[in-house]
Amino acid sequence: MPATDCQEASSASFSSLGFSILSRRRDQVHSMESPHEATAQEIELEAFQKLVAERFHELAASNSGELLTIPWTRKLLEVFLCIQEEFRVIVFNKKGFLNKPPMDRYINEFFERSVKGLDVCNAIRDGIEQIRQWQKQLEIILCALDNQRSIGEGQIRRAKKALIDLTIGMLDEKESNTALAHRNRSFGRSNVQRDRKSFGHFRSLSWSVSRSWSAAKQLQALGNNMVAPRPNEVIATNGLNVAVFTMSYVLLFVMWALVAAIPCQDRGLQTHFSVSRQFLWAVPMLSLHERILEESKKRDRKNACGLLKEIHEIEKYARHMNELIDSVQFPVDRRKGG
Repeated sequence: MPATDCQEASSASFSSLGFSILSRRRDQVHSMESPHEATAQEIELEAFQKLVAERFHELAASNSGELLTIPWTRKLLEVFLCIQEEFRVIVFNKKGFLNKPPMDRYINEFFERSVKGLDVCNAIRDGIEQIRQWQKQLEIILCALDNQRSIGEGQIRRAKKALIDLTIGMLDEKESNTALAHRNRSFGRSNVQRDRKSFGHFRSLSWSVSRSWSAAKQLQALGNNMVAPRPNEVIATNGLNVAVFTMSYVLLFVMWALVAAIPCQDRGLQTHFSVSRQFLWAVPMLSLHERILEESKKRDRKNACGLLKEIHEIEKYARHMNELIDSVQFPVDRRKGG
């Protein structure tokens, strides 16, 4: 969806509950329940839709400097947990409807998507562990170059080795052979086999998912057959399936955003998001989706292992440090400061 369309529809969609699917159902359908009970349920479900919209509007209000940072990612997870808790309460209060068709199918599909989401979370956890490994390499570089009155060739070589290990760790596996070739030219060919073995060992420790596992395919499976509820099914479930559909879409988006931000095996951002703007939360969610895709298309981010801005900073400063070390001539003496 073009950004201009999102902006033009944002205010109207968010301010008017009258265009939501649940509101249209209320106008068209006379429930068999008492008026008080019907109104209470509809109010609860529409409040959930409004909550999701408000929280995603808060996320979408972040400027370009805040988007895809660690604080923004933490806020994304907080939004997800908040929405999930409200959804849990709704489902618990309506648990008597869950075993009746077509609600049983909706809830079973949601549970299956949740399991797929857990697989993505496991891979994201591995990506976070890999970032911690990068931090250790940065600490080695600082230790080699800091607090030295005279920096010798040994310290430079140690820092250079850590920088190349860091660079290799931040590359996709398909790019690792090129990085290893560069390292072998820098340090001699006697270490070729040892470097390949150590790199493979590093990846085996970093990734707990199988080598055939794919984040892109998992996201595709998570989003398969995710279509908005048909009007007759909304009537049959008293609108409860709309809440399940909403929670499923929130789950899909959050998993997709995490895969975009954090290193993950076989990352891919091709997941298609197409949802009617009758849903109050659709506009801010689709706006965020478009902004993240635009970030991934930037020239300096196309081959990034993750779109997290802090990762980009590590890559940038590691590259500058590598250029600086390459320019060093021996012996190197630090000037004595005042």
